Amino acid sequence: MSDIRLADVVDLYFSRHETFAPRFGWLHKAYMQVKDVHDIFYLEDAPVRLGVGKNMVNAMRYWSRAFKLTKEYPHSDPSSRALLAAPTWRARWLLDEEGADPYLEDTGSLWLLHWWLLSSEPEAKCQVPSWYITFNLAARSRATAEEMESVIRRNLRENFDEEKLPAAESIKRDVDCMIKMYAQEQEVNPLSPGSFEDQLMSPFKELGLLEGQGRGKERTWRFTSGTRSNLPAAILVYACLDYASRFSNKAGQITLARLASEAGSPGKAFRMKEPELTKAIEALVGAYPALQIVEALGQRSLAFATPPQDLAWDVLDEYYGRVRERDGFPTPQEWVRKYPGLVGATIKSTRKTAPRQAEEFELTEESVGS
Repeated sequence: MSDIRLADVVDLYFSRHETFAPRFGWLHKAYMQVKDVHDIFYLEDAPVRLGVGKNMVNAMRYWSRAFKLTKEYPHSDPSSRALLAAPTWRARWLLDEEGADPYLEDTGSLWLLHWWLLSSEPEAKCQVPSWYITFNLAARSRATAEEMESVIRRNLRENFDEEKLPAAESIKRDVDCMIKMYAQEQEVNPLSPGSFEDQLMSPFKELGLLEGQGRGKERTWRFTSGTRSNLPAAILVYACLDYASRFSNKAGQITLARLASEAGSPGKAFRMKEPELTKAIEALVGAYPALQIVEALGQRSLAFATPPQDLAWDVLDEYYGRVRERDGFPTPQEWVRKYPGLVGATIKSTRKTAPRQAEEFELTEESVGS
């Protein structure tokens, strides 16, 4: 099992979304602006350029960064406190007018963004710690919103120094935003900005990850699990190889059990148990000679004959029609030369102790066969 510590995989950002879940069109609009106007989020006319309210500008900035579609860097003027933003290469690959899916018409693109949101990469930690804890450290459980908040607070206390911890209200806003982002059946909160619109405009509801039961404060939420009929096998295999590359980017293998159950794994992010994950992977493995499922000592593994990160992008790019082979498409190296602000230091956090590998909401864990 992975022994990754919570402080190694998340940055402590809370309630930066201004209570707004990501909406249809936001990520594409932000990309199209930021690729030419690096200080777009600080301009007085940003709401006009982006076509949103002032508070939504801050939310668009946050979500673009959290999905790893932009990276922020200091202004060249040392007297300016504004951070400039540059679009990442993956943003160019996905959201450009000539990209893979600029308007996110394929549900697979939402699963891909969901994976990027929860993932922690060598130079880009997860910037939604409340989301990370809920998906990875409170697996397959039902809970009220208050119980979700409690689990988040407990994990943060166990892993970070007191002065780093957020206010309880910030965690409450995160949980409310998470519910608005994923739940298909919600109650409108008249005190929450954009609550009604979020019900209509959050594309991530299509993933079917969150279901509600009951009403009011006693309403419980269940993160669904099992077969994901709208999750393309290519997106899942990409996520599995991407995850494997965090440990080594050389040819090798990783057990299906790890891919299904480790904190930070695709199984946790997509809420898939090992049998469903294995079945979905098998549907694609035969199409790639460099991929196979092997068995040794009663344990099945995903084996890859080439570096997993390279193979991950080969699988992903093939699914979207070989975007990288289109005329004029830049390599990652060319993109960094165009946007040198992408090269920079990452933010470090203060760590206390290691988290538990999995923590339930102190309610009944769902059965393996559900």
